[in-house]
Amino acid sequence: MINTIIIDDEPYCCETLEAMIGKFCPELVMSAILHSGTDALEVLGKYTPQLVFLDIEMPHMTGFEFLERIPSINFALIFTTSYDQYAIKAIRFSALDYLLKPIDRVELIQAVAKVARNLQNPSQSQLDLLLHKFNSLKTPIRKMAIPTLEGLEMVELDNIVRCTADGNYTNFFLKNKTKILACRTMKDVEELLTEHSFIRVHNSYLVNINEVARYVKGEGGYLVMSDGANIDVSRTRKDILLQRLRPNRL
Repeated sequence: MINTIIIDDEPYCCETLEAMIGKFCPELVMSAILHSGTDALEVLGKYTPQLVFLDIEMPHMTGFEFLERIPSINFALIFTTSYDQYAIKAIRFSALDYLLKPIDRVELIQAVAKVARNLQNPSQSQLDLLLHKFNSLKTPIRKMAIPTLEGLEMVELDNIVRCTADGNYTNFFLKNKTKILACRTMKDVEELLTEHSFIRVHNSYLVNINEVARYVKGEGGYLVMSDGANIDVSRTRKDILLQRLRPNRL
């Protein structure tokens, strides 16, 4: 059994989540429901939870601010949030779990099952990425957490040359000639990286625009990357690619 608490300022949301957990997640034991980060800080040691459902948007102290005030996080985390694109991107960049309100039964069961399979506390690197990404609206993030079959790889964005689709997985090719198989779809990777220096040039390929050595013309053409790989360009994505390349005079 997994000792669990909910931290959320909305009583109705807490009651709904508690009822869903009681009905669909028998592996969880509900120890407490707390309505603010301040209350949670005061009694966290008393309950010693193994899993925390943490709301992000709370008055006086957000979920992220709550995490910043804990010396060490020794519990698994599932964030709960209404749709906040920036907060969600910060969470996904750190390879942490979240549930959108109103919480879907199937998504709750899947998230809890994932925790039950691998009751793992978030690493300090994940939390640093999360808080940096959320707090730095002007300073671009330089690193991401890549979930793999073995765990997590913390990778500098500048070290990624290109990504290729592999079914429901994605291969990351790095400057040091290593390859990482990520447990993310290409669509997920594209959503995270296109605000940085990456562009999808084909259904199967995403490239770091700064690592393009040459573009060779053709119906779609192809790119020669800094690691020597030739990457086909889709005809439908050619114009967008050329718009990105021309300012760099490539």
